[in-house]
Order: sequence, then structure tokens, then C-alpha cells
Amino acid sequence: MKKIVSSFLILVSGFAFSQSVLNASSPEEFRKMREENQKKVGDSVVSTKIEPLKYGYIDEKDVLKSMVVWEVIDLNDRINQPIYHNTDGLVTQNKSLFQILFDAIMAGKITEVYDDEMFTTRISPDDIKNRVVYESLSDAGVDKIAEQGKPLTDEQKKEYMNTYEVKTENVKLIKIKGMWYIDRRDGQMKYRLLGICAMGQDPTMMGQTGPDGMPLAGANDYIDLFWIWYPNAREVLANSVVFNSSNLSSDITFDDILNARRFSSVIYKSESGLGNGVIKDYIPNDADEQLEESERIKDQILLMENDMWNY
Repeated sequence: MKKIVSSFLILVSGFAFSQSVLNASSPEEFRKMREENQKKVGDSVVSTKIEPLKYGYIDEKDVLKSMVVWEVIDLNDRINQPIYHNTDGLVTQNKSLFQILFDAIMAGKITEVYDDEMFTTRISPDDIKNRVVYESLSDAGVDKIAEQGKPLTDEQKKEYMNTYEVKTENVKLIKIKGMWYIDRRDGQMKYRLLGICAMGQDPTMMGQTGPDGMPLAGANDYIDLFWIWYPNAREVLANSVVFNSSNLSSDITFDDILNARRFSSVIYKSESGLGNGVIKDYIPNDADEQLEESERIKDQILLMENDMWNY
């Protein structure tokens, strides 16, 4: 019976994303309808929008034990490459996780966006745009202002202004915050994703060089661009398909892959148990020991469920 139900769900999911280019009357119409989660069936237009499976309600008294952890997902790892893949072709429209989140914020589809991992300071789309785009006047522009004795015109600004923008290739790290907990009702260990953060290069440091002509120190460092309260992003991510090099018609979504934890990550901070806080703060200057501490915290999480059965 479970196998039949599973097969049915796969067919339903596949139907939702079967906006086939084979039936398109024009590329423009096809792209527009796909972007709006619509498709043509005969003479009718139907919605293909997916509603993510809602999280069940968890009463505080049902949480027997819990631990909040922060992890970093390195997009250079081979297993994480689907999260990083970015294209806007005709047959497939896979975008990187960063691009999906950024576009949804700019379009107002994701509104719970914050400056910090504790979700206390909200930031607007304009704030985020200022973080990912930086414009600076070139030396030639400075000379032009001195030469003409007045500010540059709009046309001159386009010519003499250097624009640095954070794009997918500049976002190589994703942070996530989540809680591992034991549900008293069924005695199972569960995971709930709470927040997600894109880390990219600081655009104000891009292309900047010192007197020696070398890039400034910290030019390649990554900063937190924005934190998103994950439940607010689920609808967008449930309608965004992850790139699959083995099957371009795959319908695995970002919400699926994140909730199922189909990625490689390293814990860099924990809020419960031994070694609270940021690992690099209490184990400084030792990358190997920091990695071992991350593994120890993972082991501690696995032991939480085993300890429940010890009397």
C-alpha cells in the first residue's frame, strides 16, 4: 500500500512540473507561463503551483530534548553542486539557491528577511540590493569631473561608474540554522529547519587594490548577505526545481532537498550541550580540532535519541 501511495505522489509531483517545452507555441509564452507556475491543457490554462506539505504542530511539552545547531554548506563540495547550479535555459529553468531567494525577496514573495541569525532586525529589499551591488566612480570619472567643473550627467555616470555585483558565482557558502529534537509523542528524533543565509563576497571589496596593485586583504572574505526565516520561504522553494544532471525532467525541489538534508554540511555553532557557542571561538587557530569538534557535536545529536531509552 505504501508503495502505491508513494508512486501516486511521484506522479502528482511530476505532473505539477511537466510544463513541457514540447507543447510551447512560443519561447516567450512558455517562459512567462513557467515563471507564473501555469501551463496549457488544451484551450485552458491551469495552475501548477505546489503547496508544500505543512509542518505539524509541536507543543512545547512534547519536545523531550532538543539542540539548536548552525551549519555551513560549502557549495564547492560535489554533493552540493545542485544547490549552486545556475542557468536560465529554455528546456530547464534551474537557478541557484541564492538566485531563487534573492529574486523572491525582490519580488516580495519572501518577506521574513533579517540582518542577523536571531531574526531580530528586519531588512528591506532595498537594503539587500545595496548589500549586493556597489558602484564606485573610476579614476577617469574623477578626472572628467575636474575637467568639466561640474557633476557627471546620467550618460557619463554609465560610462565612468564601476559596478560590482554579488552573483551566483560569488556565493559559495550557505548557512542554515535548525533544531534537532525528540518528539515525545512518537519517540523519534526530528529536524526542523528554522533559518537560511546566503554568504557572498562583499561588493565594496571587489576589484579594490592596494598601493602595490594587489587585492586588499579580506577581498575574498564572505559576509552574511541576509537571513531568511525558512518557513516563509518554503512556498517559493517548493516550486523551484533542483538541477539534476542525470535527468533534466527531475522534479526534486529545493524544499525537498533541504528538509530531507540531502547535502553535506559542517556544524560551526551549537546552542545546547557541551561546547556552546561558535566553535572557532573556543577552539581557535586549529582547523583540524574545530572539524573534530563539529563531528563530536554530530555524535552528541545521534546519542540524544539513544539516551532516551536508557533508564
